[in-house]
Amino acid sequence: MKNLKPCLDKLYRTFDLKFLSPDPLEFIHKFKTSEDKEIVGLIASSLAYGQVERIRSSIKTVLERMDNKPYRFTVRFNPVKDKGLFDGFVHRFNTGRDIACLIYFAKQMIEESGSVGGFFLKGYSTKDANIKNSLISFSERVLSLDVSALYGTKSLPTDAGVRFFFPSPKNGSPCKRLNLYLRWMVRKGDRLDFGLWKDISASKLIIPLDTHIARISQNIGLTKRKSPDWNMAEEITENLKKLDPQDPVKYDFALCRLGILEHCPKKKDFKKCEKCLIKKVCVL
Repeated sequence: MKNLKPCLDKLYRTFDLKFLSPDPLEFIHKFKTSEDKEIVGLIASSLAYGQVERIRSSIKTVLERMDNKPYRFTVRFNPVKDKGLFDGFVHRFNTGRDIACLIYFAKQMIEESGSVGGFFLKGYSTKDANIKNSLISFSERVLSLDVSALYGTKSLPTDAGVRFFFPSPKNGSPCKRLNLYLRWMVRKGDRLDFGLWKDISASKLIIPLDTHIARISQNIGLTKRKSPDWNMAEEITENLKKLDPQDPVKYDFALCRLGILEHCPKKKDFKKCEKCLIKKVCVL
């Protein structure tokens, strides 16, 4: 572990804002106000699954249908009148109705708590070891919001696609996209993330676990687990806390770049591995 910190710190310093594209985070950087950033972050993180170019295309499409004024569109959103604006939208197994529902959820969160962050904070406790209980509370409360204008019933149907946007650690999900959203909203200090939710400590965050993070973390000894679930995400984060107790997920962006930019191959590749910044601690 003593050799890991200098390697990861160098990696963290290397993959900075210059490597923002392609990443869903780049869409948030296009907006100036915190209100817009919060809504764009919710949309971008929700759609952050699948191939990178498809993700970027889907986010761009949703924002265009919101006239690129996400906060104003959200607070003015009329689910009966406006749900048709997303007709024809498809992102893998999510549809336009799922996006309309997501925006309607955001509107209700803002009406109830002043912002999405304020709504999240109602389930947050500084006494918790990490964000797990807060995420459980957040997803349960979001999915209990009114959907009658979209589904004809106040309760959300069990097969509603919008449920995919709000998984829970209670079911073992690593909650990659929600943890990604939290990283963007909570972390600050390096110009990548925004630090908008100031009442939440970055030390409580859990790494957004995707296939790249899981594989690379196994290669450098951050986890011994095989299944990419909530337990793996917690184990990786706990080991990263040994390197930076106050900001363990600061390494997420850099580690993910290794995978997304194909700098870290699934099988040993002499040319790529020789140039890798973490080759000294990798077992590949």
